[in-house]
Amino acid sequence: MTNDDPVSNALVAAYRTMHAAMVDGDTEVLQASLSPDFTLAHMTGYVQPRDEWLQHIQSGQMRYFASTEDSVSVTVEAKSARLRGQNRVRADIWGARGTWPLQLDIDFELRDGVWLMTQARASTY
Repeated sequence: MTNDDPVSNALVAAYRTMHAAMVDGDTEVLQASLSPDFTLAHMTGYVQPRDEWLQHIQSGQMRYFASTEDSVSVTVEAKSARLRGQNRVRADIWGARGTWPLQLDIDFELRDGVWLMTQARASTY
């Protein structure tokens, strides 16, 4: 993605930081970019609250080994935005190990001057 819009660029940077933190198992970095009410809807349909997702990363129930970006796009409105990212993610999720073409549709909200991820929906592409 090449864009001169500073908000779009910041949201793409946040998405890339999220993937790096997932691979590093850095839940502090993840927590800083996620709203307290953040949820992650998995491909299985399970909607996981933020704190549970972070706990599963910390405990090793969810381990991310690598993430290679294929594409990312952003749509920004006044105080909300939607990002669609497509990465090939190598992971072990609850004992299922593989490399998945993971698409994340992430909603952002501007809260007190900070863009936070409020919801993510995972699927394959």
